[in-house]
Amino acid sequence: MNSVSTRRISILGSTGSIGVSTLRLLDETGVAGKDYVIETLVGGKNVALLAEQALRYRPAITVLADETQWPAFKALIGESGLEIACGAAAVCEAAGRKADWIMAAIVGIAGLKPTWAAAGTGAILALANKEALVCCGRALIDRVEAHGGTVLPVDSEHNAIFQVLDDPARVSKLILTASGGPFLGRSREDLKAVTVEQALKHPNWNMGAKITIDSATLANKGLEFIEAAYLFDMPASQIDVLVHPQSVIHSMVEYKDGSSLAQLGSPDMRVPISYCLGWPQRIDWQAPKLDLAARGTLTFSAPDLTAFPMLRLAREALEAGEGMPTVFNAANEVCVQAFLDRQIGFLQIAEFVESAMMRAQLPSIPSKDHASRDTNDGTMTRALEIDGEIRRLVGELFATARLSA
Repeated sequence: MNSVSTRRISILGSTGSIGVSTLRLLDETGVAGKDYVIETLVGGKNVALLAEQALRYRPAITVLADETQWPAFKALIGESGLEIACGAAAVCEAAGRKADWIMAAIVGIAGLKPTWAAAGTGAILALANKEALVCCGRALIDRVEAHGGTVLPVDSEHNAIFQVLDDPARVSKLILTASGGPFLGRSREDLKAVTVEQALKHPNWNMGAKITIDSATLANKGLEFIEAAYLFDMPASQIDVLVHPQSVIHSMVEYKDGSSLAQLGSPDMRVPISYCLGWPQRIDWQAPKLDLAARGTLTFSAPDLTAFPMLRLAREALEAGEGMPTVFNAANEVCVQAFLDRQIGFLQIAEFVESAMMRAQLPSIPSKDHASRDTNDGTMTRALEIDGEIRRLVGELFATARLSA
């Protein structure tokens, strides 16, 4: 690999798909314990995997989020001498420890507080938690920069834009690509009978259940749409989505002179992770190479907003501002879990999200105002308050729907 100074790294969400891919990449490049020393590992419920990671990489501290699994975790760690901790407070404390590079990959709103804590460390923040940026907007980026850190986007789409974005003032449009998920080409009528098992079969990516369902509804692309606005300081009118089933072009930047720059690569999350790990250099490793001749054809189409209205709702949330992106995210999280639990149908996810957005009564939160410089905890606190209120509201909507059924 290219020579880089030794970096102390923390991985928040080490047992999730992004965390596992990060550790796998460190192993494959042979740099774990050399160029990169692991400071912190934070995991959720998978105690067996977290214990295995802790014993292998021996970080300064390992934290388990799920307190109910604490006895089992302690037993697995045994007499290793490793420092371990448990619970939400310990997760945030660990996230705020000094490090040079932090992977923020705790899924969902559960990752907001830890990501906010990590943003105050002055580290390079490899951002894989969509919800923190969707809910806090530019304030999260401002917090990172105010403490001397840098935000590097991990999502393949935003990472692609980051790599090819030259002069933002010369940009005509940012174009996010979407695989279209497992139901590309299906009509709204076709989607009425979609099962959980069908929705969990993504054609290109191997991801966790929540993000896989989000990809099936295009909510994931909606969240990325909002993220792009904040990351690159672009209005909704200058962001577009293009369906590209092969997932080879990860995103594009269209410039005012008519040029369009695209970043291409295999659909493997280790590629954008490696870019973030090595930045501002690039890591030499046995990356999956792109064979365009073997691919043959790349296709593109506009998204079907009738069959997949979540993308439309995300745009409306961004344009509305004032906490509406937080409403969109919270309602979606609740509805996705309800779908996974087989309590609501696939199409009802968008229906309940739209109902929540229509009924939400919001306190002020600087989501729309990109010029906001609120880097204290007020933004995060307001986002969590809105999140809690919307979760209660969606629960009421579920109850009303059951009564009227």
